Amino acid sequence: MHGQMHSHRHLAWHETLELHELIAFQANALMKMKKAVGNIDCPELKGLYVETIQGLEMNVRELLAFIPSAPMMEETRDSDNGERALHAGDLLGFAKTSVRNYAAAITETATPVLRKTFVKHLLKAIDTHEKAFHYMYERGYYPAYDLAQLLHHDVRNAHKALSMGYER
Repeated sequence: MHGQMHSHRHLAWHETLELHELIAFQANALMKMKKAVGNIDCPELKGLYVETIQGLEMNVRELLAFIPSAPMMEETRDSDNGERALHAGDLLGFAKTSVRNYAAAITETATPVLRKTFVKHLLKAIDTHEKAFHYMYERGYYPAYDLAQLLHHDVRNAHKALSMGYER
């Protein structure tokens, strides 16, 4: 697939943004799972974690291969914001997923009081997303208006996630 870019020299903008979302989501999940797997005392569950970690590592490596084809990829400044950025990104991802899940649930709701509760929760999730986004943006953890910097952050976090050790 990567070799079949047709006549275009780079990925389309919309698919580049989806690539960003998938790399960021999976790199954050990979780091969390690698930190957690050592605390799992059930061999079967631990095996599922290890299998998932290995699958995520493969996914991230495959997705990273598309980064050089993203529009506007050039060298950008590097700064690792560590655990604070990881935790903020985790909160942002949770809020985003909550918004999507509640929005979908609302479309399936027939009971008015349940629908009202879902809407209330959806609005809280939207508010959490906004606060988490602004926290990250103001600190340079999420350069939302600079695609090259955004992708650079994704690559750095993905490499960090891939290089982390974990208990098998």
